[in-house]
Amino acid sequence: MASTHRLFLLAPLSSALLIALATPAAAQPSTALATVTVTAQQAATKVATPFIETPQSISTITETQMSQRGVSTVQRATDYTPGVYSNQIGASNRFDYLVLRGFSDGSLSNTFLDGLKVMGDANSHSSMRIDPWFLDSIEVVRGPASVLYGRASPGGVVALNSKRPEFEAGGELRFRVGNNDQRSAAFDLTGPLGEEQRVAFRLTGIASAANTQFGPAEEERYAIAPRLTWDMTDATSLTLEAYLQDEPEGGYHSGVPYEGAVTPRNGRQISNNFFDGEANYDAYKRTQRMLGYTLEHRFNDRVSARQLLRYLNSDVTLNQVYGFGWASPTSNALARYYSGSEESLQALTVDNQLEARLTNGFMEHTLLLGADYQQRENEVAWPSGAFPSLDAFNPVYGSEPLAFYAPIRENHELEQTGVYLQDQIAVNNWRVTLGGRFDWVNIDNTNRDSGNTSALSDTQFSGRAGVVYLFDNGIAPYVSYSTAFTPTSFVDANGDLLAPMEGEQWETGVKYQPNDRQQYSAALFHISQENVATKEQPTDPYRAVGEIESQGIELEAQTQLTEALSLQAGYSFTDITYATSDDGNQGNNAIYSPRHQVQLWGHYAVQKGWLSGVDIGVGVRHYADIAADRANTATVPDYTLVDATLGYDWSQAGLNGVETRLNVHNALDKAYVASCNSLEYCYFGAERGVTASVHYRF
Repeated sequence: MASTHRLFLLAPLSSALLIALATPAAAQPSTALATVTVTAQQAATKVATPFIETPQSISTITETQMSQRGVSTVQRATDYTPGVYSNQIGASNRFDYLVLRGFSDGSLSNTFLDGLKVMGDANSHSSMRIDPWFLDSIEVVRGPASVLYGRASPGGVVALNSKRPEFEAGGELRFRVGNNDQRSAAFDLTGPLGEEQRVAFRLTGIASAANTQFGPAEEERYAIAPRLTWDMTDATSLTLEAYLQDEPEGGYHSGVPYEGAVTPRNGRQISNNFFDGEANYDAYKRTQRMLGYTLEHRFNDRVSARQLLRYLNSDVTLNQVYGFGWASPTSNALARYYSGSEESLQALTVDNQLEARLTNGFMEHTLLLGADYQQRENEVAWPSGAFPSLDAFNPVYGSEPLAFYAPIRENHELEQTGVYLQDQIAVNNWRVTLGGRFDWVNIDNTNRDSGNTSALSDTQFSGRAGVVYLFDNGIAPYVSYSTAFTPTSFVDANGDLLAPMEGEQWETGVKYQPNDRQQYSAALFHISQENVATKEQPTDPYRAVGEIESQGIELEAQTQLTEALSLQAGYSFTDITYATSDDGNQGNNAIYSPRHQVQLWGHYAVQKGWLSGVDIGVGVRHYADIAADRANTATVPDYTLVDATLGYDWSQAGLNGVETRLNVHNALDKAYVASCNSLEYCYFGAERGVTASVHYRF
C-alpha cells in the first residue's frame, strides 16, 4: 500500500513557538510551576504532568510493587488496579489481555511501550508481549486517549515504561523457581561508559520456562534488551534500544463448555487441568524483534523537541487442536477442530513532538504539538482441519487428524498518520487541558489467492477537554470529555471493512494528594461506543449499527500509612451493556466484565527488633457478576482470590544486597472459571502458583 501521509518531520510551528525558540532562556520571565517529581504518569498527556493535575483516571504500578508481588506477566501486574479486569482468558499467559472499563479489545488496542504503540494485528495471532522484568513501571490511563495516540480502545491505554540506562553503576541478578517446574534466571546491568560520563548503557535479559496446569502445554521465553544513552551535548540526548524475544513454547489458550466447567455434565465436572489438544500437533512459537531510538533536544529551558521511532518484526507459528462444544446432546465427548497459522509481521511507528512552556498574561501554557505515523504489514496463512472428538472426563490422546484444509492466505496492511495539538493551561488554582487530533487511516486486507481486497480509507477527529481545580488542602475535583476511535476487521455485505468504532466519554471525579506518600481518587464515567459490528443472524453480513454503553464508578487508594505499612485498595462498579444490537442481545450485559471488582493489598516491612528485614504482603481480589454469554442466559460464579508474599533482606545478617522472597498466587488454591466467551467456551482460572526467588542487587 502506497504511503500517502508519511510525516517524519515536525509540523510547522506556530508564531508563539517560533518566538520562544528564538528567545534565549535567560531573557524569558520565569513562569515555571513549582517543581514536582513525576515518575511514570505521563501517558495521559505525553508530557510531565502531576497525577493531581490530570483530568482523567490514572494508576501507576511501580517496579517495587511488581517485584514484591512476584508478577511474571503484565496481566498479573494489573491485578490490583481498579477498572482493569486481568482474568479475561484465565490461566493463559500467551497474550496480555486486559479489559479496561468493560471494553475487551484484546491485547492490541490498548498497549503502548515507551510512548509508542506495541504494533500487532488484531485480525491474526500476532500479538506482542513484553516481560515485566524489563519494565520500570506501568501506567494505566482509563478512558479514551485517541487525542494523543490515534486508534485506541475507549476503555483506555496501558503504557509500559522500560528500564532506562543510568549514569550510576548498578545491577541486579534474580533466580526464581516454583511449582509446575517454574525456573528463570534474569539479569539487569547499568552504568556509565567512558571517563566523560556522556554515555550510559543498560543490558537486561531473562530466560524462563515452566509447565502449565494444562497437560503437556509448556511456556518458554528468552529475551534481551540492550540500551544506550548518549548525552551528545548538554541539550541533546539520544537513546538507542532493542528488544529481542524468542518464545519456543507459548503455553495454552483454549476453553471448555459452561456445562461441565461450571455446572455438571452428566453428573460430572471437567478438571481445571484438562487439556483438549494433542501434544504432537499443538504449538505456539513467537519471535519478536524491536529496534528504535529516542532523540531529544532542548532548545532552551522552555522548548524541547523529541522524536521516538521503533521498527518491529515478528514471526508467529500456531498449531492448535481445540474442543468447541459437545459432540452430541448427551455425549461426554467434545467436538474438536484444528486451527493453524504462519504469520510474518513488520511494523514501523514514529512520533514527533514539540513541547513549549509559555506565558500569556496571567496564564501559563504547556503546549504539545505532534505528528506521528504508524505502518503495519502482516502476511498470514491459516490452515484448518478436524480431529476426532475427545472424552472430557476420561481423555485418551494420540488421535490423527480427520482432515486438513488448504490455508486461507491474506495480507493485512494498515497505515495511520496523525497530527495533534494539546494545551495545558494554568490559571491560579485552575488547570485546563484542551486537545485535538486529526488522523488519516488506510487499511487493506487482501486474499492472496483470489485477489479480493477489503479496504478502508477514513479520516477521524479526536478531542479532549478537561478542567481541574486545585484546593490548597490537596483536594482536586475535575471533569473531562474525550473521544476515541477503533478500526475493525469486520466486513459488510459488499466485502468492505466497516467504519471505525467511535467512542466518547464523560468523566468526573475528585483526587486527593495531601503529600507524596498518599494518593486517592474517585471517578464517575459514562462511555458510549458506536459503529459496533452486529448482525441479525449468524449467517448474515455485519453492519456497523451496534452501540455499547459503559458507566460506573472507580475508587482507588495508594497510601503509605506508616514507615512500615503501605496499603493499596480499589473498587470498581462497571455497568457495560449492548445498548443497540441486531443479534437480539440489546440491553444485555457485555461478557468479560465483572460488574463488581474489589482489590486490597497490604504490605508490612518490619523496621526494628530481631525480625528487622522481614516483610510480608497479603492481597485479596473479588470478582462478581460476570456474564457468561451475550444472551445473558448464565453468569460466571463469583470468586475471591488471595495472594501473599514473604521476603527477607539479608543485609540485616551481613549479606548486603541479597533478598529472598516467597510469592503465592491464589494461595487457597481456588478452582474457578475466570470468564466465558460463550456457553461453549469458558476459561479456567490459574491454580495455586508458588515461586521462591533470590535477588542480588549491587
